[in-house]
Amino acid sequence: MDAIAVLIPCYNEGTTISKVVTDFKKALPEGSVIYVYDNNSTDDTVQKATEAGAVVRYEYRQGKGHVIRRMFREIDAKAYIMVDGDDTYPAEYAPQMVAEVLEKNADMVVGDRLSSTYFQENKRRFHNFGNSLVRKTINFLFKSNIKDIMTGYRAFSYQFVKSFPILSGGFEIETEMSIHAIDKNMQISNVVIDYRDRPAGSESKLNTYSDGLRVMRTIWRLFNFYKPMLFFTTLSVVLFLIAAAFFVPVFIEYLKTGLVERFPTLIVCGFAVIAAIQSFFSGMILSSLRQKNLQDFELELIQIQNKLNGGSDQ
Repeated sequence: MDAIAVLIPCYNEGTTISKVVTDFKKALPEGSVIYVYDNNSTDDTVQKATEAGAVVRYEYRQGKGHVIRRMFREIDAKAYIMVDGDDTYPAEYAPQMVAEVLEKNADMVVGDRLSSTYFQENKRRFHNFGNSLVRKTINFLFKSNIKDIMTGYRAFSYQFVKSFPILSGGFEIETEMSIHAIDKNMQISNVVIDYRDRPAGSESKLNTYSDGLRVMRTIWRLFNFYKPMLFFTTLSVVLFLIAAAFFVPVFIEYLKTGLVERFPTLIVCGFAVIAAIQSFFSGMILSSLRQKNLQDFELELIQIQNKLNGGSDQ
C-alpha cells in the first residue's frame, strides 16, 4: 500500500504532463507514487510521463469517469491526490490537502478554485457561469457547503475511494463525487487553491454545452436517487395542484347547474390525483430502501477501515 498516491487521468496532455509529474514529485514527500492513466492519447503523453518518472497505466474506455473507476479499483493508498494533467492546479497545495486526510480524517478535500483566481484566469465565461450554477444548485438541493463542485483537484481517504460506486463515464464524475460525499455524511474539507489557465498549446477537452447538460442531468438523476422522498413528494404536490386547478371550475359549474358537462376533464383530474398518491407512496418506499442502504454503507465502511488497519500493520 502506498503512503500517498497521485492519480492523474490523461488524454492528450503531452504539452504539460512532464511538468505536472515533476512538480508533484517535488511537492510531496519521498515515498509518494505518481500514477498517470492514459486514456487513448494520440500524442506523446505516455512517453513524457514515463520520462518524468510516473507509473503509466491505461484505460481504453474513453471518458474521465471510466479512468477514475480504474484508478480507484487498482490503487491502494493511505491518501490519494487526484489532479488533472493540464498544469492548471499548482502542486504546492498537495501537502496541505494530504494533511487534511491523514491528520484531520477528512474523507474528501476539495481544491477550491472559485474562491481565488478561477474567474480571472478562466477566459470561457460560460464555464464560469456553469461552475457557479452547479455549485449553487447542489448546495441548495443537498443542504451542503462545498465551495467548488467541478474542481479536478481533490484529496481522498482510503475509505472514500474504496466505497465510492462510480456510475458516470465522463466529466460529470466530479459532481457525482461531491453528492456521494454529502449524502453519506463524509467529512469534507475545502482548501482554497490558486488556479491558472491552460498554457499555450494545451487544449481543453470539455465541451461547454454538451458536458454542461450532462452535469445537469447527473444532478437531476442523483437528486432522484439520493432524495427520493423530497423528489416524489414534490412531484406529488405538482400533480395534485394541476388536478385541483382543472377540477375547481368543473366543481363550481356543478354547484351552479347540478350538471357535469366536462367529463373528460373530470376523468383526467381523477387520474392525476391517483398519480399524485402513487408518487407520494413511491417516495416513502424508496426513502425506506435508502435508509437501509445507508445502514449497509456504514457497515461497509467498518470493513474497509479494518482492511486498511490490517494493511497498515503489514
